[in-house]
Amino acid sequence: MAVVIRMKRTGRRNRPCYRISVADSRFPRDGRVLETIGLYDPIAGDKDRQVTLNVERAQHWISEGATPSETVTSIFKRQGVFTGEFALAGKHKPRKRPGRKKATATGARRAAAKASRGERKTARRDGRVAAKRAEAAAAAAAESGDE
Repeated sequence: MAVVIRMKRTGRRNRPCYRISVADSRFPRDGRVLETIGLYDPIAGDKDRQVTLNVERAQHWISEGATPSETVTSIFKRQGVFTGEFALAGKHKPRKRPGRKKATATGARRAAAKASRGERKTARRDGRVAAKRAEAAAAAAAESGDE
């Protein structure tokens, strides 16, 4: 049985709250859990109330071989779960993503379209500014001619 530590979403729409839970990897995200070891409320204004975590139980499950998700790992690092014998437990290998920076025809086409949009926007703005200045100059000339 592969045990994972992940977040289970609770809360309502546009107001998320998560339970940090230990579950079998085959269970669905919001399904059955083995144990709930904490809460994470990303909307809470106070940083102290944002995370409630039972550090001892988290260390227990990591020592038993549970794998935390990337988000849970970052929360554990902030809460000090990875100290002492658990210092190396939070090291994840970065995900290999080949081709992320590779130049493609689609990327080049999008960059060219973005540049042309910028040029057109600048031309429209310059036209508006010139029209306003001409209007202001005409108004000033009409005012000086009236006197």
